[in-house]
Amino acid sequence: MDDIRSRPNGCPVAIDKVGVKGVRYPIVLKDKEHRRQHTVATISMFVDLPQHQRGTYMGRFIEILNKYHRELDVHKVGRVLREMRRRLEAGSAHLEMEFPYFIEKAAPVSGARAHMDYRCWIVASLDERFRLKMGAAVPVTTLCPCSKELVGEGGHNQRAEISATVEFRGFLWLEDLIDLLEDCGSSEVFSLLEREDEKHVTTTALDNPALVEDVARKVAERLEAHPLVTGYEVGVESFESIHHHEAYAYVCRSRSA
Repeated sequence: MDDIRSRPNGCPVAIDKVGVKGVRYPIVLKDKEHRRQHTVATISMFVDLPQHQRGTYMGRFIEILNKYHRELDVHKVGRVLREMRRRLEAGSAHLEMEFPYFIEKAAPVSGARAHMDYRCWIVASLDERFRLKMGAAVPVTTLCPCSKELVGEGGHNQRAEISATVEFRGFLWLEDLIDLLEDCGSSEVFSLLEREDEKHVTTTALDNPALVEDVARKVAERLEAHPLVTGYEVGVESFESIHHHEAYAYVCRSRSA
């Protein structure tokens, strides 16, 4: 049969990214504590398309994904991108994955254990060079220092989310990135708390009041000092409890590898 996609294209416009988007697929990731973790990712895969070619071969993206989905840790991403370039005869390849990642977490006093899920992602591209970014969104508590100053013995608090995407050299565990982010709020968030844990979490927040600006700067300082991190984007959003708006702060930095 005649392949319409390989026919010459009459429009002189090259396409930067073409492929499949929003594919939900089971994957297996490296897990720091349990070696491997099964989860489900939403995946997008793209290549570039020269102006002379009418279309790309969408089915090949799924074939490649099916080949590698059981070993999609950061070490394998480059291999996936190289195969995308080779099989689709492309100059550049792009892979994006977002997935829930689960960590069993102990309450601070009672030690009661329950799983927390974190929204995480991997973004990678390959053309003349390989680029890899990894990120996580982590819930924390923030307690307003202005409110504490006014009240004296308390202050309004709310849940906030720290979102960070990092470029790095070598290998960086997702668990270590999540730990770093959780440590930068007024207090951590837990799935399961006994009464003594609730007291501890509340007291910790009161002792560590922080604006979204404070949290964003603290995360940036920690990432600047990290030996593996070569660049980062940080966003902190506070879901305000007494205001009819949210508070937000953002920092973006790139460092030489």
